[in-house]
Amino acid sequence: MKAQRTLIALTACALLVAGCSGRDDGAGNAEGADDGERGTSQAMSGDFGDLEGLCGPGDPGTASAPGVTADEIQVGVFSDMGFTKNPEFVDAAKVFTSWCNAAGGINGRTLVAETRDAKLMEVRQRMIEACREDFALVGGGAALDALGVKERLSCLLPSFPAQVTQSQAVGADLEISASPSRVPGYDPYFGFRKWLLNEAYPESAGAVGIINGDSPVTRDLGVQAVETVDAAGGTITYNDLYPAMGVSDWTPYAQSIKSKGVKGLVFYGDFRQLAKLEEVLTGMDYKLDWIDANNNAYNDSFVELLGKSAEFQNNLVDLGGSAPLTSAGTEPAVQQVLDLYAEYAPDAQITFPAMRAMSAWALFAKAATSCGAELTRICVHDAALQETEWTGGGLHAATDLANPVPPQPCFNIERATPDGWETADFGADSGLYRCNIEPSPLANGPGAPMTLADVGKSMSDVQ
Repeated sequence: MKAQRTLIALTACALLVAGCSGRDDGAGNAEGADDGERGTSQAMSGDFGDLEGLCGPGDPGTASAPGVTADEIQVGVFSDMGFTKNPEFVDAAKVFTSWCNAAGGINGRTLVAETRDAKLMEVRQRMIEACREDFALVGGGAALDALGVKERLSCLLPSFPAQVTQSQAVGADLEISASPSRVPGYDPYFGFRKWLLNEAYPESAGAVGIINGDSPVTRDLGVQAVETVDAAGGTITYNDLYPAMGVSDWTPYAQSIKSKGVKGLVFYGDFRQLAKLEEVLTGMDYKLDWIDANNNAYNDSFVELLGKSAEFQNNLVDLGGSAPLTSAGTEPAVQQVLDLYAEYAPDAQITFPAMRAMSAWALFAKAATSCGAELTRICVHDAALQETEWTGGGLHAATDLANPVPPQPCFNIERATPDGWETADFGADSGLYRCNIEPSPLANGPGAPMTLADVGKSMSDVQ
């Protein structure tokens, strides 16, 4: 029974963090555009958003590092696709590398993405393979990523992930997150919750509830949420766990939420389960002031599953300073992503994690291109750290990659409606984002990230 419970918890962990935030193509594809002509023009230019010359021809020289030959640069893309059946990181890799190679590659070298499918439990095995064959890791993520950090640092493999999950991996050495959603010692949702409790719905501050899937990752997030709600001026009156794989009847949970008089609810888990909970709450005619659905719910499927609750309840998500797909009309980089998917992966869904992956790919490409023919791991690592206002070409708020702690304070809120997602009135003060609420450090962080020193190495060993 213990082994079975462990497998269930790990299964839920993968479902909760493996990018359940799919958006259908219909949410953002350009209308009335000649995708073929646009794709050809972009390929010739090698520009991405406001970044010029990201990819292009050149004199590639000779083999200069592991994974780098005179003709190719092989990088690894981590995924749990074999378990979750979610190909978002593989799709993003296909789109970016196809476009970059059409533009001439990285100084003439072809960019090759090798999928490292961890299938949830095989992170260490895939990392050993990546150490043997890849120049770097780019644009991926795995639910149980801590299982491979020791091997990655031991072989001095740089990582440019789309997402990081566990405390040993978040902020580990040789890891550069282009659009970090988590950094050590901080809850990324503090600004969002302060806005909720102090400005948007102050009547809810004394009656906040948290309901959390019972898995290792989300339990940690729940502890952080309790501290963050308190720091933002709220009071937790309801805090419960549910079986991470879901329940057949949400009525007891809905009755507890109602009996406790909960006015604002923080939810961690699979958005499909949240939709079922809301169906019961709505059927009871119990309306909360707000529900923090978490950005895994930022997809069209969630809105469809909500049914009547899409109008009756008030579902909000914080995109953490990342441009929504609906901003394509004003954000050229977002429009370009939509165009490139239409060109190179027309049947793929453009998810929130996939957008973060595109920023990671852009960062790697810019850093690698700047290194010229003598491409080395230390060069690409150090070049990336020169980006003190990285936006992924316009995909998200500016981030200082050399100094990610404390995190950038920007956030932006989307609201679910029967017609889809729309931007909430959250007091944006910097374009799409609001950036005037300083982050609040956690007193009880989940643990320290792994360092090179932990494996007997140092930066002087990186070549």
